[in-house]
Amino acid sequence: MPAPTKTRSRLEEVERESSGPAWMLTGSEAKLLGIAGVGFFLDAYDLFIINPVATMLQYRLYGGHHLPANLEGFVKAGANIGSVIGQFGFGYAADALGRQKVYGKELMLIIFATIMTLTTPTGSLSPDHALIYLGVWRIILGIGVGGDYPMSASVTSDRANIRKRGTMLTYIFSMQGWGSFMGSLMTIIVLAIYRHTIEVEGKTSKVDGVWRIVVGLSLIPAFGTLYQRLTLGESSRFEASQKIGDSERSGPSHTSSTSDEDEIYKLKELQRKEEEGADSSGKDGVEVGEGVEREGEGGEGEDGGEVEGEGEVEPDVLVKKPAHFKDFYNHFKQWRNGKMLLGTCLCWFLLDIAFYGINLNQNVVLQQIGFDGKDGTEWNKLFKVSTGNMIVTALGFVPGYYATLFTIEILGRKTIQIMGFLMAALFLGVLAGMFETLSKAQFIVCFAFLQFFFNFGANTTSYCYPAEVFPTRYKAFAHGISAACGKAGAILSALAFNTLSKSIGTPNCLWIFFGCCVLGAFATLLLPEVKGRDPDAILAQQIAEERAERMRRTGRSRD
Repeated sequence: MPAPTKTRSRLEEVERESSGPAWMLTGSEAKLLGIAGVGFFLDAYDLFIINPVATMLQYRLYGGHHLPANLEGFVKAGANIGSVIGQFGFGYAADALGRQKVYGKELMLIIFATIMTLTTPTGSLSPDHALIYLGVWRIILGIGVGGDYPMSASVTSDRANIRKRGTMLTYIFSMQGWGSFMGSLMTIIVLAIYRHTIEVEGKTSKVDGVWRIVVGLSLIPAFGTLYQRLTLGESSRFEASQKIGDSERSGPSHTSSTSDEDEIYKLKELQRKEEEGADSSGKDGVEVGEGVEREGEGGEGEDGGEVEGEGEVEPDVLVKKPAHFKDFYNHFKQWRNGKMLLGTCLCWFLLDIAFYGINLNQNVVLQQIGFDGKDGTEWNKLFKVSTGNMIVTALGFVPGYYATLFTIEILGRKTIQIMGFLMAALFLGVLAGMFETLSKAQFIVCFAFLQFFFNFGANTTSYCYPAEVFPTRYKAFAHGISAACGKAGAILSALAFNTLSKSIGTPNCLWIFFGCCVLGAFATLLLPEVKGRDPDAILAQQIAEERAERMRRTGRSRD
């Protein structure tokens, strides 16, 4: 019986379109980035919007007084706590079940939790209970946001041309800067609309409407990409990686060494096609959601023909087996593989202690540059804080991302990460050593450079590294573990910063962040340069070598 005719999604194999500079996107790549990038836009939007929301809740719930310290910490850390759960859970599910079955579910969770956040009954619950209600739903929101880290990274790197893989991932991660910027901008716009009501009419409680509108606006891009995520097909690279790993687990009784060589050949051939940048994709493509069938069905190859050696692999070899944790453990217990997971986890953990220690407690920075909102009417205070947040974002966040984007395929990830860690340490040292003596202009310049080298450095590459250094079959879970370690650092920093700054002083906290950055530079030495590196081909070669070694041992024992 002839194999069925397949329709191919234009986004299923964007690696075929690879001509031009790495930063120049094709139509299919732009669509893929639009689908994947919205998660990071929402991540930053929802994460950093909590600072102005918390300020507004002071006026709505506590008459302008500060929120209770423990509840403020719970509300602000809630999304990060949920992120750890989502990164582990969705990362494992993406490898165990496949990207296609899982992708989009994390966005559904974000949408649902955002809607429930908007229902916070500030008028019917006591102030403390209203904050607890908000914090619980922000934890659930964080689960969805955390799930987007491994999902978008693996979906994009599975499809990206190796020559452009780092650039594609940086484009996605750069949406974090835009999410933070737009969060501040939307707050300013909505506050401007409410100015007469709050300032002239004196209805300060109307800030309750401001924060709900600002948070609710994040639903627009979420709904706009939900359908595309749910209908995005599986990539052929993921399918091929499953066959190789499953044939290895099935043992020599199920598959021959010839089929191993065929799978290795197919991955190397896939890499060769990526590097050559074949431009035949537009001839047989359809848009996302138009009945995409997954690669590997019907025994067909990359170009619709029979894949050499495919018939030699029995059907049960093609089905993913449930013992994934054991498989994952067996792979990473080898030092050559485990040191890379240790490296990505350490680097992300150390980075986020410093990065979120600064950015989740921007009141210290805003106070130094005169935008802490301590003077003026209630409306002026809120407006000043939001303006200050937007200035901070514009100064360092966005420029740093794009410096990485244009240089990542030239300098390489390892160089950028080590440089970023060391330069961030330098400016943290300047801020810590001269915290009381720097003028406002000097402080702004130093802080802008600090943010620039966070993002033209480890904040971007710590996201890219796990998506590029690990084989496809372990990539999402390994990325989720690495990202969860980062969020653990963020939670630690968010909860400890205020207490430490009061007991040992802000300059000493900055010295701690300085130490984290220096340690991060050394931890990067555990990682290889991944520019042009295909981890699937390396894994396939490892499997072939291990099987050949087993066969040699079996032969010697028989002799």
